[in-house]
Amino acid sequence: MTRSSQTPQAPQARAERIEELKRRLAAAELGGGQDRIDKQHAAGKLTARERVELLLDAGSFVEIDALVTHRCRDFGMDKVSIPGDGVVCGYGTVDGRLVYLFAQDFTVFGGSLSETNAAKICKVMDLAMENGAPILGLNDSGGARIQEGVASLGGYADIFLRNTLASGVVPQISAIMGPCAGGAVYSPAITDFILMVEGTSYMFVTGPEVIKTVTHEEVTMEELGGASTHAARSGVCHFTVPNDAACLAAIRELLSYLPSNNLDEPPPPANGGDDPNRESEALNTLVPDDPNKPYDIKQLIAEVVDDGKFLEVHAQYARNIVVGFARLGGRSVGIVANQPAYLAGVLDIDASLKGARFVRFCDAFNIPLITFEDVPGFLPGTTQEFGGIIKHGAKLLYAYAEATVPKITVITRKAYGGAYCVMSSKHLRTDVNFAYPMAEIAVMGPEGAVNVLYKRDLDQAGAEAPRVRAEKVGEYRAKFSNPYIAAERGFVDAIIEPRRTRPEIIRALRQLGAKRASVPPKKHGCIPL
Repeated sequence: MTRSSQTPQAPQARAERIEELKRRLAAAELGGGQDRIDKQHAAGKLTARERVELLLDAGSFVEIDALVTHRCRDFGMDKVSIPGDGVVCGYGTVDGRLVYLFAQDFTVFGGSLSETNAAKICKVMDLAMENGAPILGLNDSGGARIQEGVASLGGYADIFLRNTLASGVVPQISAIMGPCAGGAVYSPAITDFILMVEGTSYMFVTGPEVIKTVTHEEVTMEELGGASTHAARSGVCHFTVPNDAACLAAIRELLSYLPSNNLDEPPPPANGGDDPNRESEALNTLVPDDPNKPYDIKQLIAEVVDDGKFLEVHAQYARNIVVGFARLGGRSVGIVANQPAYLAGVLDIDASLKGARFVRFCDAFNIPLITFEDVPGFLPGTTQEFGGIIKHGAKLLYAYAEATVPKITVITRKAYGGAYCVMSSKHLRTDVNFAYPMAEIAVMGPEGAVNVLYKRDLDQAGAEAPRVRAEKVGEYRAKFSNPYIAAERGFVDAIIEPRRTRPEIIRALRQLGAKRASVPPKKHGCIPL
């Protein structure tokens, strides 16, 4: 056809096509319709689009695949087709930094996952990997779309694969803002952090009705998979928040501590005014003279970090160890600390798992690790031994030994036995190890050691046994249970006044700024799972 023979498009036809585009986009924005939007609000939940708008910087969202519809023609699905197909996907910025995200729309087919729905999610995940930006998933879905059968299941598997490939490459954050059940739970489980909204979200593999049928147990959805259950008991959830708005604000705060990818520079330093050379006299008296008296390690952390700001992760789970993010001298760091105020700070199965996961995340994304050590050992007992404390404790050991990021340890008081080795000791390639003057570094505590070393003397002492024990305990503490022996052997680089903890750590961080460490060539290690 020649140019002269082409018929110019009539202005009216062009206008009609533009109006058709507007109509389709409006239908996509309306999702399942106003009635279902009202139901979403009545349940205390925002819509998918409202969540995206609140999460991202104003005006930064760019939607992808807004007009995608499902391909199912069975069970009457050919008569119902809504643009977007139950998930809002795209990219935008958080504090000016690029992120990719998807938000499941419960107003459309209950947010259920279809073949095309999954393809949309996979597309933004692929783009995130290609462009080195975090992946954010806002989950609110009834699960796989039953009408599509194996196609929906295949969609889940496609997502799981991408979660796995992205692990350790870009940060992945999952917000559970409604139901998340069955196979749907495994995508969030692979991601780095899970947030749950209290009262409106739940996660479980099999629901209460199935459990009742199979095992005859009766349990509510909240008891089985609510936010408090997964935050305090299972450890599946890292953060709980009271509502959708708080959830989205928490994601923004978490992102502020994280780089965009594993090759990126650390996040921009915060513009705080906290003096890097600030000393804290309170630290000189925080650790009690009595080694059996507890204290709150979070008070120590608050005194040391910039502006006292500490974003605790897994706050309700395994409270005998504390992990989270802070800044020191403006630089983002990961903090791991034993908590003497809970179970005396011992390491058990849950604490080992919690610590190992956090250490490995920080190492994957080049976030320096600061460890505050006050640990009397591993928790004894048949429950722990039968539960596999050997292999689970080895996970924390493995994680610290594997980590090549800058590592700094401060021994505040007790560092006994194998737990001393595990908590980022000098022997695990830790760069700088400090100790307070009151630190006790030994194979075991003085009381236990005296029972072994001086058993015959105590047995023969008779009525004088308490006096003899006290003398021997004092002798052991003076000769063996102090930081100077470790310092003499180079296992501790310096013994510092507690008040100088902050400036000493910041100086160490600065000299480790260009650290490079090599590991033997291998496909991957075999962490004791």
